[in-house]
Amino acid sequence: MKILFDIVHPADVLFFLWPIRLMQERGDEIKIVSRQKDVACDLLDQFGLQHESISKAGNGRIGLAKELSVRDWQMLKAVRRFRPHVMLGFGGVAISHVGKLLGIPSVSFYAADTASLQTRITWPFIDHLYVPQAYAGHVPKGRTSRFPGIKELSYFHPENFEVDENIARTNGWDENVPNYFIRTVSWRANHDLGKSGWSDDLLNQLLTTLSAKGKVHISSERPLPAGMEKYRYQGEKNQLHHVMAKCDLYVGESATMAHEACLLGVPSIYDGTDHPGTTRELAKEGLLTALKQPGIEALLAEVAELLEEDVKKAVDSKRRTYLAARPNLAQFVVDAADRHALIVQN
Repeated sequence: MKILFDIVHPADVLFFLWPIRLMQERGDEIKIVSRQKDVACDLLDQFGLQHESISKAGNGRIGLAKELSVRDWQMLKAVRRFRPHVMLGFGGVAISHVGKLLGIPSVSFYAADTASLQTRITWPFIDHLYVPQAYAGHVPKGRTSRFPGIKELSYFHPENFEVDENIARTNGWDENVPNYFIRTVSWRANHDLGKSGWSDDLLNQLLTTLSAKGKVHISSERPLPAGMEKYRYQGEKNQLHHVMAKCDLYVGESATMAHEACLLGVPSIYDGTDHPGTTRELAKEGLLTALKQPGIEALLAEVAELLEEDVKKAVDSKRRTYLAARPNLAQFVVDAADRHALIVQN
């Protein structure tokens, strides 16, 4: 088959990496249409995946609206050239519009049930939607299916990802001291409009507390104050999760990276305004501490609690129980593509 992938976010690269590899192994022809957003294109390059970048992430409502018009037009041209049998995306705004226009099946996987703007401009046009069982948002009737677990199981299922200490060490992990991972975001995505995150003062107090105990690795979408730049993760972008897996704590504004840390057995704190159904599921399972920006004192209190002895061992035990009841999603994605593709004439 000829299959087109719409990649708009770094997490999309990880979600589709194994399905793409499985499709390539069986001889499918793959076209990846990318977007310049954070490290998405860098990840594709480092994983050896050829791609065509057709837009750059816009800022604010006007910037995002302009980008959407550009991306839709460029997607239309790319699809006409490639003529895929099916198009897959995470969110899938552009492929839903182009697919409806050209009569090519578009399939979306999605998990952010708080992203009302994106869903309003996608769900009326998408051919089929796949969401986690915990997804609590509106879905198109008759065109939606649910899968168990969280989207991160497509990449971080144990069958797909194994932590390598040598890779972690090469990319910044210091085995001689405790390691901590902090993630900050830019708050410029369509689902972030009208929202804000940590102040530099809060980040500085968190950094001061953790750096006094060990080594801190910061992954940030936004510029950092000069004094914090030395803590920014400097390793290979596609090896970051080997470092994260060896950390004693994750704390950040990114729900996606908090979920990833959970599947790696790292005690995790997500501190953000949006708490989608998948985040609540992980919190209920005891894999995640979910906060709603309570301020630095409450945040540091949770940090202290998760740094207590044997917490990481307990979290890893809960992780193993969670994984045992949920499938590797990579093959699920491949099967979905097969179900919805146009009939291929041999």
